[in-house]
Amino acid sequence: MVPVSFARFTHAGHDLALVDGQALFWPAQDALVVADLHLEKASWYAERGQMLPPYDSRATLERLGAALAASGARRLVCLGDNFHDNAGPARLEPGAGELLAAICVRHEVLWITGNHDDAPQGLGGTVQAEGELGGIALRHQALPGACEAELSGHFHPKLAVMARGRRIVRPCAVAGGQRLILPAFGALTGGLWAHDAAIGAALAPARGLRAIVAAGQRAVEYPLEMAINR
Repeated sequence: MVPVSFARFTHAGHDLALVDGQALFWPAQDALVVADLHLEKASWYAERGQMLPPYDSRATLERLGAALAASGARRLVCLGDNFHDNAGPARLEPGAGELLAAICVRHEVLWITGNHDDAPQGLGGTVQAEGELGGIALRHQALPGACEAELSGHFHPKLAVMARGRRIVRPCAVAGGQRLILPAFGALTGGLWAHDAAIGAALAPARGLRAIVAAGQRAVEYPLEMAINR
């Protein structure tokens, strides 16, 4: 099994870790939190004539299973856009379906609905529009003006920085106040620059936004005004 990295940091008074840079492990809640799996995105495009390799769901679920096993988390929280569309569960090929079924059997799963999927059907677990865990609100999309602690997804944030003369682009989390936007976990997901105005508006009125990037076993924080996002 490929080693899984844990980049630890503190947010809103909680000890957390980015797992392989794209999932969030919350030890105190025995939970792994992921956003934007976008399962069956390739098959959605294929139905519309854009043929993509049909392995995105399997790749995403294999990585998710590895992160769950390495963390030992009992709970799995999926922050919306779990499938690319509501018909996605019916398109899962058998191998991917078996991987997902095994995850749902072994873990307490909370599916937060997103703008791509209303309610994953027949998968097990609990489906909610929003949730709460350990005093932190769980949403697909950050609620502008919210004062409460919050975990969300939706924006697929990414960051570009210069390191040793090289430009490196990686998925990142974006923190503002007590609120945190997670990177997309899916294998076939693009990204929005962390400094984009849409992310700033979603986290308003928080100031001093920062990107959190996994660098091996370290979590590195970048004030967003220092990011090279071009």
